[in-house]
Amino acid sequence: MTTKTMYILAIILTMASCNSEPKKVELDRIPKYKLKFDQLATTWDEAIPLGNGTVGALVWQKDGKLRLSLDRADLWDLRPMENLNFKDFGFDWVKEQWEKNTYNKVQERYDVPYDNLPAPSKIPGGALEFDVSGLGEVESVKLNLDSAICEVKWKNGALLKTFVHASEPIGWYSFENISGDLDPSIIPPAYVSVKQASADNPVTGQDLRRLNYDGGKVTQKDHYITYDQKGWSDFKFQVHTQWKPTPTGFQGSWSISSQTSEKEPEETAEQVVTKSLEQGIESSMKSHIAWWISFWNKSTIKVPDPVLQNQWYMEMYKLGSAARQGAPPISLQSVWTADNGKLPPWKGDFHHDLNTQLSYWPTYSGNHLDLEQGFIDWLTQYKPTFKKYTKDFYGTNGLNVPGVTTLTGDPMGGWIQYSFGPTVGAWLGQHFYLHWRYSMDRDFLKNEAYPWIKEVAIHFNELSVLDEKGKRKLPLSSSPEIHNNSREAWFGDMTNFDLALIKWTYSHAAELALELGLKDEAEKWNASLKEWPDYAMDETGLMFSPSLTFNESHRHFSHLMAIHPLGLIDVANGAKDKEIIEKTIANLDATGSSEWVGYSFSWLANLKARAYDGEGAAKALKDFATSFVLPNSFHVNGDQSGTGKSNFTYRPFTLEGNFAYAAGLQEMLIQSHTETIQLFPAIPNDWKNASFSKLRTEGAFLVSAQKDAGVVKWVKIVSEKGGEIRLKNPFQKKEISIGDKINHTWDGDTLIIQTDPGQEIWLKP
Repeated sequence: MTTKTMYILAIILTMASCNSEPKKVELDRIPKYKLKFDQLATTWDEAIPLGNGTVGALVWQKDGKLRLSLDRADLWDLRPMENLNFKDFGFDWVKEQWEKNTYNKVQERYDVPYDNLPAPSKIPGGALEFDVSGLGEVESVKLNLDSAICEVKWKNGALLKTFVHASEPIGWYSFENISGDLDPSIIPPAYVSVKQASADNPVTGQDLRRLNYDGGKVTQKDHYITYDQKGWSDFKFQVHTQWKPTPTGFQGSWSISSQTSEKEPEETAEQVVTKSLEQGIESSMKSHIAWWISFWNKSTIKVPDPVLQNQWYMEMYKLGSAARQGAPPISLQSVWTADNGKLPPWKGDFHHDLNTQLSYWPTYSGNHLDLEQGFIDWLTQYKPTFKKYTKDFYGTNGLNVPGVTTLTGDPMGGWIQYSFGPTVGAWLGQHFYLHWRYSMDRDFLKNEAYPWIKEVAIHFNELSVLDEKGKRKLPLSSSPEIHNNSREAWFGDMTNFDLALIKWTYSHAAELALELGLKDEAEKWNASLKEWPDYAMDETGLMFSPSLTFNESHRHFSHLMAIHPLGLIDVANGAKDKEIIEKTIANLDATGSSEWVGYSFSWLANLKARAYDGEGAAKALKDFATSFVLPNSFHVNGDQSGTGKSNFTYRPFTLEGNFAYAAGLQEMLIQSHTETIQLFPAIPNDWKNASFSKLRTEGAFLVSAQKDAGVVKWVKIVSEKGGEIRLKNPFQKKEISIGDKINHTWDGDTLIIQTDPGQEIWLKP
């Protein structure tokens, strides 16, 4: 059976179709999606995922035993990278080696240690195992997306229900209709020191034994197991589970706690579990389900392609399981660290040259700013760390961010064109800007968004130099991940990647300064913007740089940043931009996808949607969903379909492709980046019926709409903060039912409405 067939069969859609009456669109119930299989997965990366941003679990089987692989987001080995000597080997030194053609010295100092050293790294937490061999054959394995509860049913009638609580660091398991001993065991990760452990590729994961930990301590009593593990330095963590019998089986809970010398845990895992058992599973399940009901009612979509719709719901489920305010940001694997005796792919770290950015794309129009807030809070918390790195490595004031970081924001090295890239802070700055535009929170604008972008601009002011034409440039520029890790991955001229981020920073620093009434600062940033050159283009569209045309298939669309996600080159700007976009995407298509990975297809869908190519966007999403995900929906980078969509066929699991997918489908349904809202701007011609509820736009508007038989039937708008809304007429004529007391005008085919905070507006033909 092909991966495509397995995936389509795995997901069952039972959602009732949207009622055509506007008053019925706000559903109190949740779409009834299920991820369903007829057996437990036999590998960790195909397991059923459960999580809440802080702790997570994977439900599968290993050697005939049901296994819950347990994880916590802050389980990290934070030993410092001793090779990071910025005092003697800073950016100026790197440039000197590049100019002298002795770049191998840079690779030996900053790149090789990342590959060879096992830490710093995210680390796994262990597993619970249940010997279910006596239960016989499994009948079904089901994940109910509405409640985030996994159910495993055996043909003899035995039943397991397990879930990770939506907002507490606790997991539950309940076995029913069983007899005999099914008591759990805690299986520690393979940390025990063995000198012979080899250094493997960081993509596939290094052997856990290379961390050289002493073995942890497992304490077991009746209905009680505790595992205590000491990590590097003063770090340690605890896994604890307790259970009690019921009339037909037993039920129990588990937790993981962590602590460092700086911060003791508020509660140990044992204390959390003891308290949870006192409250009982019924009480815990009630509050858990209430959280997920609220989550699913934040936004819904309905499109006529079941593969695309099913995948979107799976992505949003994982988003709800991986992101929280108060928890660490979404790392490469979030709370689903590899359970295979190895470190996770790429050490499970925070890659800011694409991965963290794409992971938060769907939070904006998907109406989940509360989940995105966790990323913003983390960036703000470690801003002093980032500023120190900027000063130490670049010698500049202002702000940049290492492209690869630990849990605490410290640099990790690697391919330094990207792990020390000069414009990383700018791309992260877009999240501050988008949070402002989608929330219209003026305190956030004043205290967080503008200060971040302003300090990035200061960094560019001090780092840049003049070229022979009198234009500003960076001393060295890069374009992730063109030429990978070679000397040629640094450019002596400006790449379109860096240039787009620099232009975006100055233009948006000016915009936000003006919004805050800082006219002089706005003029300063606008003046700085004019000092930089135009984008490098040829007859095929955007190039990598003036010295390198787009001439090879590559996974990272770094040269296209100005089109998406930055929106500096946009169809809305007129015929010239439209032509650039069409030529550039045509060249991208013609060059082919041989060197793409899964996230490339997700990103392509967003690009196609911005170009109003609905068919192209839908195809890119279909290619992703049928070729680059496992049956449980995890994105695994390589092509799993055997259809030759990519030469990459490996399967390291990361999440950014999943979440960029969700954003791509949302871009097809609604866009607001031009300050004019467009409904169904990029859907295929044969999508005659489509609808969505409470998608969010810039300006803090929540929009719901339904298209039936190719015609928009109604639109509902809720204005959170008030202000002007510009809506491109979604109806066939201007004769619109809008209400007598609604203050509105027309600008061509754009409807302009002045709204009050909390106002609700219905539009019908």
